[in-house]
Order: sequence, then structure tokens, then C-alpha cells
Amino acid sequence: MSNKSNNELSVVIPLYNEAESLPELVEWIDRVCTHHKLDYEVILVDDGSKDNSWEVIKELKLKFPSIVAYKFQRNYGKSAALNVGFRHASGSVVITMDADLQDSPDEIPALFKMITEDKYDVVSGWKKKRYDPISKTLPSVIFNFVTRIVSGIKLNDFNCGLKAYRNEVVKSIEVYGEMHRYIPFLAKASGFSKIGEKVVEHRARKYGVSKFGLERFINGFLDLLSLSFILRFGRKPMHFFGSLGVLCFASGFLTTVYLIAEKLYKLHIGVQPNSIRPVVEQPLFYLSLVALVAGLQMFLAGFLGELIARSSSDRNSFLISESIS
Repeated sequence: MSNKSNNELSVVIPLYNEAESLPELVEWIDRVCTHHKLDYEVILVDDGSKDNSWEVIKELKLKFPSIVAYKFQRNYGKSAALNVGFRHASGSVVITMDADLQDSPDEIPALFKMITEDKYDVVSGWKKKRYDPISKTLPSVIFNFVTRIVSGIKLNDFNCGLKAYRNEVVKSIEVYGEMHRYIPFLAKASGFSKIGEKVVEHRARKYGVSKFGLERFINGFLDLLSLSFILRFGRKPMHFFGSLGVLCFASGFLTTVYLIAEKLYKLHIGVQPNSIRPVVEQPLFYLSLVALVAGLQMFLAGFLGELIARSSSDRNSFLISESIS
């Protein structure tokens, strides 16, 4: 197939040290797409591989003109690789998959159909039967459970690299850091609400070793908290920090008033001054001072956040799906 500016399908594949699997994967994709008469391109993004992956890609390009490839100078991570692939994808449907052959290209036609005919914005693969050790499957179950609650998206497998998107979706989001796990969440926040799921085949690893360790799940939870905060309060930080500031300041102020009023009341009813514990010697007084200071700091953080948000160049960049003039 020729690499044209307007393809039906773009297959985006981030890779890192996958020289052994690339020839089989590209040939498999070509076989499937040719059989189903799909005009396609394969976008390979080499995330700073240290093996001869780039040399293999250049050889494959001679055989498969549909290949488009980009190479990073060093390893930046899967999110950066996907973001580059998304920016250059020309297909009306964009499908992502991993380069390790654990995702089956045979799933491409069904995913393509769910986007084009069933009109989904995003379709996420679900590796219902996995060939991974419990050290990977158990944390994944916990991770997916928490992500479902926070995002409100009923998917069973956010981590699955095999996903399909309308082109408009990938052009409307930016994937950075470790946010590739939350692309459906980013899509939903951009207004693409029709998100589906498909059970896909998970194949045992044929070449190499896994590039991910347990630390990715810790980073994943931290990224989920960051993403949830940014999507809710990124354009209105004072709503978050101001609310906390009011709560802290009010609790500290009311506590201080209570302590002073209590002492004045005891003096009023005739309690001897030397038998009344001084306000400044009570632990509650110092807790109230901490609350007052924290409240003021929250306000300052909110004001600074508002200044940054208002000076941001994309503060009014909203996605417009249609217009009439």
C-alpha cells in the first residue's frame, strides 16, 4: 500500500529495543490490512532503542512503503512516542499497539469497524485472558479498579496498548509523562464520550523481555491524581485552593475565638485567674495558628494559580466540533 496523505487507517507503534519482533509484526499488519483492503500506514516511533531496531526499520521501509518512522535521540517514554505518532497520523481511524507481538494485528479489522460503523470515539482492548505473572496481573487489577472510580469510565483494562480512536480524538489531546494509560480519560475530558471496549487476544511474549517494572504502577497512581486534579481545576485553581483556604482559616479563627471566649467566660463567673490555663499554653491554640497560616498559604497558592492560568496561551482553547457561518 502507498503512504498517502489521507489513509483509512494509521497504525501507531511505539517501540524500544524490539528489533527481533518488528519484521514479523509489520508483515502481519500488511497481510491483515491487504486482505481486508484497508488503505493504511504504519507509524513506527523508535523511543531511543539501543539495539539495531532503527536499522531493521530502514530495511522494512524498502519492502513496505506504507511505513513512516521517527527516531528519538534518547529514551523519552511511551507517552512521548505515542504523542509523536498521533501528531503525524493521517488515517481517519488510528489504532495503537505494542511492538512486542503480544497484541495481535488480527484484531485490527474489528476495531476499525467499531470506529467506522458503530461510531465509537475510542475503543479500548481488554486482555481478559493474560499470559503475565501475578506480579503484573494483581497490581493491574487494583490499578484498573481505582482508575474506573476516578475517571468514571467503565473499562476493564486501561493499560492495554491495543486501542482504536477516531482521528479527531488523537488530534485533540496531548499525551505526556506517563499519561498513555489514561488516554480514554483524556478523550472523555475533551468531550469524546462514546468509549467502548473489546475483548482482545493477549499473546505470550515471543522475543525479548518486558520493559516495565512494578514502579510503573506507583507512577501510574501519581499520574492519575495529577490528571484528575488538572482536568477538574486546571482552569480554575482558586476553586480548589480557595475552598481549602477558607476551611483552614475559618477553623483556625473560630478555634482561637473559642479559646479566648472560654477564658473570658471563666473570668466572668469568678474563676481565679491563676487557676485558668493561659491560652498560649494550650496545644489547641497552636493548632489554630497552624490552620490560620495554612489557610493564608492556600489563598496565595490559589491566587498564583489563577495568575498562571489567566496568562496561559491556551486558556481559551476549546474544542469546536462544528460551526455554521
